[in-house]
Amino acid sequence: MLRTVNAYRSQQSKLQQEGCLSFQVNLGLWFDLTPLFHGSFVLTMTHLLSFLTTAIGLRYRFICLSAALLLLTVLPVQAETSPLEMAGTFENMVDKRLTLPDAEHLHYAQLIVDSLAQAHARIQRAQYLVMVDRSPLVQTVFLYWAPVDGMPLLIGASPTSTGRPGRFDYFETPLGVFEHTVDNLDFRAEGTKNENGIRGYGAKGMRVFDFGWQLANKGWGDRSPSVMRLQMHATDPDFLEGRLGSAQSKGCIRIPASLNRLIDLYGLLDQDYEQSLLDGKNMWMLHPNRQATPWSGRYLIVVDTLRTERPTWTNIALP
Repeated sequence: MLRTVNAYRSQQSKLQQEGCLSFQVNLGLWFDLTPLFHGSFVLTMTHLLSFLTTAIGLRYRFICLSAALLLLTVLPVQAETSPLEMAGTFENMVDKRLTLPDAEHLHYAQLIVDSLAQAHARIQRAQYLVMVDRSPLVQTVFLYWAPVDGMPLLIGASPTSTGRPGRFDYFETPLGVFEHTVDNLDFRAEGTKNENGIRGYGAKGMRVFDFGWQLANKGWGDRSPSVMRLQMHATDPDFLEGRLGSAQSKGCIRIPASLNRLIDLYGLLDQDYEQSLLDGKNMWMLHPNRQATPWSGRYLIVVDTLRTERPTWTNIALP
């Protein structure tokens, strides 16, 4: 955590200059959010109302108020979560955490930059993203904050489980950059058990992040490419969550339930979903009490570092 905070503070000046600190209302007005960096969206709307009533007179106060209240019902409440605060929230909220040395911070940050460049996926505005190292000796999921220019900053890391080849219908988790969009809508776990008594998506209400049909190598037979549904989700809290940190899944990405809640509550991968809300669409799968950040993202990156030894930092740090 301390290393993450120090890295963040060293780039504070760049952060203050990011375009993500401003947003545009459909009326065509721009509002600088820098003074409200630790403020809420409600406060922003108060400033909006004050500006409108000053600009066009008290005569139209009721109309302005109605418009502001309408926007409040459509737009998400902005959480008081800078990347620095999110690192602290991660430490407080996620119960399975990994502590990386500085060299690994930079190593994975560079892998993010390289992966995005190879996929021709340019960061248009600062945002959160998720990276997974599927190496059997690593099995780790990372949450990063990526600026438009410069190296991504690590927010936190947790153990994960990716595909375990060797059995029928088990795939290798595919490598690459995957976008989280409304083309493949998320859903929530029902909490029901399968024939083996396993809640595959975790407890009821856990969000399932869907990345659509993807080409992946089969883990059985001739190991040829085929298609699988790539999802990121929680897993059975009683039988399978304790196995995170080892390859166990049929190709999907299993994450701790507490990390699932963090990503869901703060909308860290909901950039496309938030835009759909602005477009008037019903995004029923979003958290009812979500606290969307100004840096919601859209990318999941899967890499394989091909380690030959298990890093010591993959040992879980429990609260």
